[in-house]
Amino acid sequence: MKAAVFDDLSNFQFMLLYGLALSAGIFIVTYYIEIMRQNYLLHNAVIKSDKIEVVSQLAASVSHEVRNPLTVTRGFLQMLKDPTIEEKKRLYYLNTAIDELDRAETIIKDYLNFAKPQSEMDSSICVKEEIEKALELILPYANHFSVNIKKDLMAGMNVAGEAAKLHQCILNIIKNGIEAMPNGGDLVISCREMANNHVSITIEDTGCGMSPQQLAKIGEPYFSTKAEKGTGLGMMVVNKIIHEMGGTVNVKSKLNAGTQFKITLPLYNVEKRET
Repeated sequence: MKAAVFDDLSNFQFMLLYGLALSAGIFIVTYYIEIMRQNYLLHNAVIKSDKIEVVSQLAASVSHEVRNPLTVTRGFLQMLKDPTIEEKKRLYYLNTAIDELDRAETIIKDYLNFAKPQSEMDSSICVKEEIEKALELILPYANHFSVNIKKDLMAGMNVAGEAAKLHQCILNIIKNGIEAMPNGGDLVISCREMANNHVSITIEDTGCGMSPQQLAKIGEPYFSTKAEKGTGLGMMVVNKIIHEMGGTVNVKSKLNAGTQFKITLPLYNVEKRET
């Protein structure tokens, strides 16, 4: 039998080709199995890395948002050092500091419940009232930076949403504007009713401004014009909240010439909500 195989050249060639094909097939199958195994391990590593990144972003975002009420609280506590303050004002400062600490706790709870579905936002918010509250809280911080705040607020405009979240957005933008003017300046905030049943909230500063490259990245995680002091997550949170409320955020800025934030929100439709 062996002699017959080697005597016939065609049989020998067939056996050689068969052996080569079988070896090549085993090699290819083994190679693809190894590739699939590596892809599986890489996929698991990417998932793990994404989870770590989400936790990291969440922790940094919580840190950024809690810093706002803590900054306000610190400002009022500093003012309490003045021995000439009237008892009425002293009590007001203490109560406001406690309220801001409570707000910090609320922010932490909101982020801990981040994965839960969004609740229906059907309450009516007075825009002028929320802006006034934010300005009252941020005034000591503005005074520290020698920033003059001017306001032009139209009354009688309501939007649908959660008051605490709108308050948080306004406070974030105002605080960013103040920090963009370390040597002092003017910050103007106004709200107006628009012709298309929307309300516009405009916050404009005379600070350092942003280049077109910086402006294009605003709202991205970890991008900030504050170098190591900023996380970039504040504007990301602002964009998310305003979007959930059915609104938009537009930013205009010029380097060394200031920045303008314009929030546009639909007016609260009372008749539709009541039916």
